[in-house]
Amino acid sequence: MPPYADAIASFWKVHSWKDRIVGGPRAAERPSLSHLLGNASVPFDLARTRAQSAMLAQGMRSDGRHVLLIPGLLASEQRMEPLRAVLGAAGYVAHGWGMGRNFGPKPDSLEQIDRRVDAIRRESGAPVTLVGWSLGGLYAREYAKFAAHKVGGVVTMGTPFSGDPRANHAWRLYQLVSGFPVDRPPFPCTREAKPPVPTVALWSPRDGVILPACARGRAGERDRAIEVDCTHMGFAAAPEGIAAVGKALEAIAA
Repeated sequence: MPPYADAIASFWKVHSWKDRIVGGPRAAERPSLSHLLGNASVPFDLARTRAQSAMLAQGMRSDGRHVLLIPGLLASEQRMEPLRAVLGAAGYVAHGWGMGRNFGPKPDSLEQIDRRVDAIRRESGAPVTLVGWSLGGLYAREYAKFAAHKVGGVVTMGTPFSGDPRANHAWRLYQLVSGFPVDRPPFPCTREAKPPVPTVALWSPRDGVILPACARGRAGERDRAIEVDCTHMGFAAAPEGIAAVGKALEAIAA
């Protein structure tokens, strides 16, 4: 969920001993540490995206729809700017979520997103497509269940909506930052239930933070899953992640 792989790694090393106590609860499967450390490549991903931004935009077939970008845990709207810039150059109207840095869910998170969506709809007059990175994808899925008539579709990027909510290297940090148990968010949440709108899940076998199967989901939990060759950080930074968002938006429009 979070964009800070080094913080996740150090936090996991300090606290995960509890999962390995003899006779204690069995730890959930997690991505390999080598894949987690691979997320340190994000500066190179950003440099490649800057160099390829025009080509990435030209490769997208935009219909001009309005898109709301929702960041992951501890990520700011600035962290979504490379993706937003490419979508804008391609012809989409991409919006920030307007809530600053994502410090985890609050009891009124869906209501705040609803106000943001209403403001966009007053401008566009049409449903809004939600693109959520990691934890932001969970917000997007749950909001689409909360107000399906306002949503044109949902794209998730490395979002753990399926399986064990502890099958990742981020859940302890999530609990520390948000103050809520990872399996009991402060608003009604049915993670695995598919929203009643077109839903595309982007996932990567080398995500490193989220177990790939949890971000890919199972049949019935999303409409389509697209494999992406990037790290968890790369979903919103690497050319491969940004190009995949374009493909997902095209799939929703089809």
